[in-house]
Amino acid sequence: MTVSVVLFTSDLRLHDHPPLRAALAGADEVVPLFVRDDALAATGFAAPNRCAFLADCLTDLDAGLRARGGRLVVRSGEVADRVREVAAEAGAREVHMAAGVSGFAQRRERRLRDALWADGRHLRVHDAVSTALPPGAVTPAGSDHYAVFTPYFRRWSQERPRDVLRAPRAVRVPDGIGSEPLPAREHTDGVSPGLAAGGESEGRRRWSAWKRSGLAAYEDRHDDLPGDATSRLSPHLHFGTLSPVELAHGARESGGPGGAAFVRQLCWRDFHHQVLAARPGAATADYRTRHDHWRTESTAREEITAWQEGRTGYPVVDAAMRQLLHEGWMHNRGRLLTASFLTKTLYVDWRVGARHFLTWLVDGDVADNQLNWQWVAGTGTDTRPNRVLNPVAQGRRFDPDGAYVRRWVPELAGIHGPAVHEPWKLPTAERARYDYPEPLVALSDGLARFQRARGR
Repeated sequence: MTVSVVLFTSDLRLHDHPPLRAALAGADEVVPLFVRDDALAATGFAAPNRCAFLADCLTDLDAGLRARGGRLVVRSGEVADRVREVAAEAGAREVHMAAGVSGFAQRRERRLRDALWADGRHLRVHDAVSTALPPGAVTPAGSDHYAVFTPYFRRWSQERPRDVLRAPRAVRVPDGIGSEPLPAREHTDGVSPGLAAGGESEGRRRWSAWKRSGLAAYEDRHDDLPGDATSRLSPHLHFGTLSPVELAHGARESGGPGGAAFVRQLCWRDFHHQVLAARPGAATADYRTRHDHWRTESTAREEITAWQEGRTGYPVVDAAMRQLLHEGWMHNRGRLLTASFLTKTLYVDWRVGARHFLTWLVDGDVADNQLNWQWVAGTGTDTRPNRVLNPVAQGRRFDPDGAYVRRWVPELAGIHGPAVHEPWKLPTAERARYDYPEPLVALSDGLARFQRARGR
């Protein structure tokens, strides 16, 4: 009997899973393995919301494998050591896994390849598992990646993603391979009270429902803050419980402006992954420096804390930050507004904001989070690096009646209509009734400070 190991990382699904299908095609038995990585925990990336969602995903993956005659094997420790250990126990000749793009993932892959090679075993790495197209699949002349989204989107749109693979009917796992108990959500402390459920079954249910009822209107409603009309599939894409290849095919088949707009968002995700794959250092360093002298946690502690807690005095910013704390998720328009406010209005280092987001976001992905923060800060790939989003104007545009603000900032629930976006303009007696802070800084003062810093 021949055996292969499939190492699951950020691809926690059975549908459209190239490493699993390749392993099943090349061996009689397969060990589906997930390693709880000590090194990842040491980075601080194993935040409570993602640990809880991960527990859901692993429980669901194990259930799916058991329905097919298999099971999930869980180990903890250093990934190369644990995989090497399991491969030796099973007598496996090959290990299959999905390619990653971060510096952490690339180093992990090198260590694992070297460890297996020393034992006479082989690592097979599969592309287009976590992205619709592999990083590097399309490149401009003279460079290893695209630095601007629009030309990347044109080239990306000309390529056809690989075909979607069916989930296997049966998975045969060799006897005698021990496993640790599956983690459980209820054993994780500090989880946001409104955190959504994880797992492939939940992801596929969400995708099917949204494709039927929300996709067609996506082009018109994706910025609608109170309407909450986005797919909310980002956590499932981050953990790989849904395949971006399958979503791209499905959205294109649905057609229409909504389908096209959703495919464009999938392309944005691929774009950031190909940037980070080529420039791993962009996770912590400016992709394009503007020679900023950012305010830091030591120089802007009170303002940063107020931003984190949703007490800036700008209602739409505070609403979005409170949604983040409650749900471990934030509307995309809210992400843009809160990031612009921190970096452009408060002139605080984008890394401070990116770290806070990674502490809470269930979909906290190094490529998407860090490079979106850099895009907003003007140190990344934005072709208009000095743009500043006005939270009052944005609130009036994307939350015109103030329903989103009243949902998340209940102390302002008594203010009707768009006046909720500027409570400081209320008559003095009325303003005194609301336990809500004054703005941290006047928008004009924040803009002037930022423009001086950028030499404008």
